[in-house]
Amino acid sequence: MKEELLSIKGIGPGREKQLHKLGITSVSHLLTYFPRSYEDRRNIYTIKELDNGMTGGVVGTVVAVQEKRPRPRLSILEITIADNSGAMKIVLFNQGYKKNFYKKGQRLYAYGKADIQYGMMQMNTPQIENLGPDALPDTGIVPIYSLVDGVSQFVVRSSVRNWFATNGVLPEVLPPELINQDGWMSRYDAFKAMHFPDSSNRYEEARYQLAYEELFIMQAGLALLRNKEQVHAGPKMEPDGKLMKSLEEALPFALTGDQRRALEEISRDMQDERPMQRLLQGDVGAGKTVVAALSLVKAIENGYQSAIMAPTEILASQHYEGIKEMCKHLPIHIELLTGATTKKEKERIYEELASGDIHMIIGTHSLIQDKVDFHNLGLVVIDEQHRFGVEQRAALQRKGKYPHVLIMTATPIPRTMTLSVYGDLAVSLIKEMPPGRKPVKTYVVDSSYKERLRAFFQKEMEAGHQIYVVCPLVEESEKLDLQAAEEVYIELKEYFYKTFEVGLVHGRMNSQEKEEVMERFNNGDIHLLVSTTVIEVGVNVPNATIMCVEGAERFGLSQLHQLRGRVGRGDAQAYCVLISDSKNDISQERLKLMEATHDGFELAEQELLLRGSGQLFGLAQSGLPDLRVANIIKDIEILVNAREDVLQYIGERGIENLEKHMKPELEKRFGEKFLRILYN
Repeated sequence: MKEELLSIKGIGPGREKQLHKLGITSVSHLLTYFPRSYEDRRNIYTIKELDNGMTGGVVGTVVAVQEKRPRPRLSILEITIADNSGAMKIVLFNQGYKKNFYKKGQRLYAYGKADIQYGMMQMNTPQIENLGPDALPDTGIVPIYSLVDGVSQFVVRSSVRNWFATNGVLPEVLPPELINQDGWMSRYDAFKAMHFPDSSNRYEEARYQLAYEELFIMQAGLALLRNKEQVHAGPKMEPDGKLMKSLEEALPFALTGDQRRALEEISRDMQDERPMQRLLQGDVGAGKTVVAALSLVKAIENGYQSAIMAPTEILASQHYEGIKEMCKHLPIHIELLTGATTKKEKERIYEELASGDIHMIIGTHSLIQDKVDFHNLGLVVIDEQHRFGVEQRAALQRKGKYPHVLIMTATPIPRTMTLSVYGDLAVSLIKEMPPGRKPVKTYVVDSSYKERLRAFFQKEMEAGHQIYVVCPLVEESEKLDLQAAEEVYIELKEYFYKTFEVGLVHGRMNSQEKEEVMERFNNGDIHLLVSTTVIEVGVNVPNATIMCVEGAERFGLSQLHQLRGRVGRGDAQAYCVLISDSKNDISQERLKLMEATHDGFELAEQELLLRGSGQLFGLAQSGLPDLRVANIIKDIEILVNAREDVLQYIGERGIENLEKHMKPELEKRFGEKFLRILYN
């Protein structure tokens, strides 16, 4: 298939440039630039045939063009058209610059909702097509594409139509056994029906087929990744031994049912010779670290080294302090390696890792530097995987001979995303909270509560507790946001200056400055912390009891839930106060969900439903691109079918056959980066 846009009749350098504005640079891009909606233009009406409130299309000749400016910043452009049956007004708001587009005697096609205004039929902001003297408008079910300024529907429509007019076939990409199903249309027909459907049934069939194809390709890619990581023999371990038992007995609490189940799943994987690839999902505060610590100790008692990689120095240090405390009675040598480790210390650590003297290493990206060599790495734990790219995960794995991998996340990922983004991983879930953990009381208020809040802050700080106040950060106005946060900081600092220490941390500080402020808050030297950056996931200050979020409507539900999880880590009752002056119904509905729901997974599902699936497949997460047809919320059944079909295909015909069929398409869609991970 020719991929050059210039190979399509009617596309010259000028039109090619227009298509580039839409991100369309090849024929494949053009064919997958699917319509956002459709208009049923199978009938063309006369103006007289239009009823009040009816949606339809008419052809008429321009008889008058007039611009009115009833008040500053409001322009109303009225174009009157007429046919043999009567006249109608087309009204465009704040589009005065189009006054010269329309001339008396010009033929137009207008499609929109018709209403009678002041005794005359009118259409407000309809779709308008400029017709030549004898031209007919697009009829049938007409595709409507997302556009940018300077590109018209005609440009995209005619380019797609001209490609179909001169081409009669599109190469199939799925294995032939799957294509020869009853009622399965050819790929060419499916694409054509997506752009120019002749009925809603035909469109639905085409959409299902192409969504299935897209999800099958994605699941095939994940299956190949999983196979690549499991094709080698990893460190096969013995059943749980004395060290693990000793650690569990020394814990000041009993494991919850979910923790026990997760640990059994991890142990079973580590006792298999195929390297484990498991995702440990647990809501904020559900006790993932304990499960990880027991798993790390299992590797050590089997004679292997273990490592845990966290995204920030603070988080790595907290893991180090927590796990070291848990294991203090065990004969285990644990070290911390971050950017802050001195040069002399680093040299010693490199040496002792290579010799096997260090049993467990906890660190940041520093663990994947070239100088780090392990004696025999058996288990890798990666915390908050979404903060690392796929390649960084692979780099740490390469430090050992196919070590077991456990990925931990406190970011609740709905089942739909787990099946897709993390389709190459088995999943363990910890939803049960440790006993005695009080739910954080959540309240949504507006800024009229300012004085009451300050009194509340004072009361909590007098009781010896600490407070977070988080201000939203929007990338395009970092300066304004910083200014807003500084104002909040100055206000609170002046209000509490006699009795309490107020600190500020923001995105423009370098990491060392941030670390210093966070360290002072950790130590209790700062009582109230104002922050523009989202407080690091995993930061653990048990003494903090209030999380106050300004402009809460500007955060996602999962983000707010993460912030709420920063408090309530001690014995005292904790509170989350969401301040919002937004009158928007959807914003208010989202914030009310925060008041009513403490289950992070339920919130994550709700958020997906409220905002749509959006970009779930950024390279940083999975090496997979965004979806063009499928919607992983609405198409969960198609996703599950595609996943089962991939597994069945592998079972019947082998992974080699799947790779042979799918590699060209994977290469085309996912590019070099994906293949580098697959074949490095």
